[in-house]
Amino acid sequence: MTTSPDTSMNMPAIGSGGGHVRLRLDIAYDGTEFAGWATQTGQRTVAGLIDEALTTVFRTPVQVRGAGRTDSGVHATGQVAHVDVPADALPNAYPRTVRAGDTEFLPLVRRLGRFLPQDVRVLSIARAAAGFDARFSALRRHYVYRLSTAPYGVEPQEARYVTPWPRPLDVDAMAAASRELLGLHNFAAFCRHREGATTIRELQRLDWSRDGDRVTASVSADAFCWAMVRSLVGALLAVGEHRRDPAWCAGLLQAQRRSSEFAAAPPQGLTLVGVDYPADDQLQARTLVTRDLRIVEK
Repeated sequence: MTTSPDTSMNMPAIGSGGGHVRLRLDIAYDGTEFAGWATQTGQRTVAGLIDEALTTVFRTPVQVRGAGRTDSGVHATGQVAHVDVPADALPNAYPRTVRAGDTEFLPLVRRLGRFLPQDVRVLSIARAAAGFDARFSALRRHYVYRLSTAPYGVEPQEARYVTPWPRPLDVDAMAAASRELLGLHNFAAFCRHREGATTIRELQRLDWSRDGDRVTASVSADAFCWAMVRSLVGALLAVGEHRRDPAWCAGLLQAQRRSSEFAAAPPQGLTLVGVDYPADDQLQARTLVTRDLRIVEK
């Protein structure tokens, strides 16, 4: 069954300035074959492929902005992004006929499913609320890191998403060390250097659990600097193997540069699983606070 297109679809979003309509995209991807999220010349990236697909649909260049810039090999089930589309290009996303029950951008989601490769999916698209910014409006990001200590490694169907670990891990020691890292700190020891970027973050959760051979870390913070989650996990694995004392991790918070005392954990075990945002009427205020904090912290 089809119906005539709803002409209200062509109306610009409330609060969208400059003749543009801001859309929110929820995205999932297998990061194995990507050189990370952010667009890089000559590299296959998640944002680069989505930009190409959306540019084709809207017939004008557009760029997605993500909540988190995941590294090469890192996955996502809960990435969030926004894109600003010229209002006069928005109708290019609408089909000639609309299926009964379709939301405004469900046809576009289906269309992107045909344009994009199988290792990246745009799960949903909607008009963003006034003041929404995928990066600066976010309250916190959530990651999960998965390891297997099974003697055979990782079962084949999970090999792209779980890191095999060949040595026993003391999860209680790792949990004790993790508790000392919670709160607002300078995480320079755990971040790859990026000129002009702050390394002050509020680590809100760093929990460890074991289910048989599976060891899982759940990590949440207001934001993460470059390679921070993998570095935290890498340092804590040294504690879990009893190569380092739990108090050693807390001491790393005094460092002003990336520590060379440990290696970052491999990327395949890491997945961005969610991003939290405030209520719609608080989005603009959150964006201003986040930008101000980043300026003050430099």
